[in-house]
Order: sequence, then C-alpha cells, then structure tokens
Amino acid sequence: MKVVVVGATGNVGTSVVRALEADGEVTSIVGVARRMPSWRGGRTEWRRADVVTDDLTRIFDGADAVVHLAWLFQPTRDATVTWRANVLGSMRVFRAVAETGVPTLVHASSVGAYSPGPKDRAVDESWPTHGWPGAAYGREKAYVERVLDVFENDHPGIRVVRMRPGFIFKREAATEQRRLFAGALVPRRLIRPGRIPFVPDIPGLRLQALHADDAGEAFRLAVTRPVSGAFNLAADPVLDPAELARLLGARTVPVSAWVARSAMAAGWHLRLLPAAPGLLELVLQIPIMNMDRARDVLGWTPRHTAGEAVQELMEGLHDGAGLDTPPLAPRGEPAGEIHAGAGVWP
Repeated sequence: MKVVVVGATGNVGTSVVRALEADGEVTSIVGVARRMPSWRGGRTEWRRADVVTDDLTRIFDGADAVVHLAWLFQPTRDATVTWRANVLGSMRVFRAVAETGVPTLVHASSVGAYSPGPKDRAVDESWPTHGWPGAAYGREKAYVERVLDVFENDHPGIRVVRMRPGFIFKREAATEQRRLFAGALVPRRLIRPGRIPFVPDIPGLRLQALHADDAGEAFRLAVTRPVSGAFNLAADPVLDPAELARLLGARTVPVSAWVARSAMAAGWHLRLLPAAPGLLELVLQIPIMNMDRARDVLGWTPRHTAGEAVQELMEGLHDGAGLDTPPLAPRGEPAGEIHAGAGVWP
C-alpha cells in the first residue's frame, strides 16, 4: 500500500508518518511538505510541494490513499492567506485525488468545524458542522466540510474519511505551538507545574485533547481499514478549569468570558499574542464530542489520557522541545510564523 501524507512535517503529520511506518501493510510512504525536513522516517520518501501552487497529480499518481493534513494557523491578521492555503489548497488536494484515481482520501477536519454545541453532554458526528463564524479557523474548517460534501457526491467511488480531533499535543510540538498561539507573552521559565499562578475559570471553558501519537494511530487505522465517514477523536477526561488546575498545580480564579475576550483582544491588537481573539470564542462554543464511533467502527482507543497529553505539552514548553522539521524546529523566540500542520488542531 502506498500512502501520501500532505503536511507530513507538523505536529500530527510526524506522528502519522511514524504510525504508518510501523504498519507492515504500508509499503511506501510519501511525505509532502513546503520545506524539506532534516528529520527522516525509516521508509518515507519526501517531496517538496505547496498545495496552493504546485502540481499534486504527479505526487499522488499510483497512491492507494492520500492523507490531507496541511493547514496554516498564521497569519491571523490576513485571512486571505489562510483561506487560500486552507480552503483553496484543500480543494486542489481533493481535485488531484479525483484526477489520479486515488481510492481513499483521509482528511483532517476538527472539532472546530462543529457548530456551537453543549458542554454538559457529548454529541456524535451528526452534529452540524457550520463552525463558529467569528474565527477564521472555524469558518475554514466548516467550508472544507461543505467542499467534501460535494466531493463525495461527485465521486462515490472514492472512500472519504473525515477525522475530527480535539486539541492535539505532544512534547516535540510544544515550542512551535507556543510560537503560533502564545507568542512572547508567556515566559518559558514559568511554564511548569507549580509555577503557573492560576487557571482562569471561564464559563464554558471545557475542552477535549489527545496525544499526537494517538491521533497518528487513528489516521493509520482510517487508511488501512475499510471505513468511511466522520470520526470524533479525543481522550478522557474532559478538561475543565478544575482539572487543568489540578494538572498544573495551580488554583482557579473566576474570570468572565467578557474579561477573557477583552484581554486576548488587547494582546492581539498590541501584537503581544499571535492568536486571534476569535479562537477563544471558538473554544467556548465548540461542543463536547462522543467517541463511540471511533471506538466501535474504527477500532481506536487512545493510549494516553488527555491529562498526560497536557503534561507532555507543559514539559516540552519548559524545555524548549522540538523536532528537526521546519514547523517544529525549536528555534529562536516566538514570532507567530506561518507554518503548516503544526498547531494544536490539524
């Protein structure tokens, strides 16, 4: 089986490559990235390509599956750049899959594609995916879901799988995630359990996370098993302020959503934070997901708890951890640079 991984050098991509390399059924892996990594997997061939401008059919030709992970989180101040890469780039990936006759397409969607939903009960994959219009990330993920609706209707012979993970963490991605989302506002020396003074107890702050290696395993299963449709991916427990405070050795402090939004907006406008304030609103709106389908149909069970994934993130942030790929390289101070597939969401 030949598998092409688009966006193979980021947080999720490196874990997907590792999972595929450990599978004896996968005989050939092609990693696609805009910039070549020094990091090398054992059996992966690397190809340089930009999903926005380059010919993808020559790379996809002869593949049994394409895994599409490439996604830009920055620049948040120019939505036309992320739209071009994330939406138009995805459309070019899907078109190349159809033109080359690849029988399987696995796409990295996200919990961020879901419409606002409940925090007190879990929803399954039938929950609407219209996103949160106040955040470019949610708008773009939701739009690509609509593109896939049309793609599946027009190409019924192609098996399409949509993966909808929660927040994805691992040690090697910590420094890049800090660059993309926290910037220079958070001193590295303070990022360790016991040194973080408090966790803001914001109404609606309940989220789900998983380890990137567990995400990689889920994508491997989606490639190698005859499944289709959408799969929610997250590990237990659901992370609320109390659980986060316990993990970080901190206390909770009540903070209104308005105060939190205002503080984040001020940091963004002052260029202290690279993450746009709409992302906080998105986090407060997204529903809690049910993972029954991933367990029963995909056969996926995470090996790490959500808490363990967070602890790896914190250790990596404190140690300045990274990996020798352009998105994950632990270089310099946070700058909010443009990278594909490196964030907490794919």
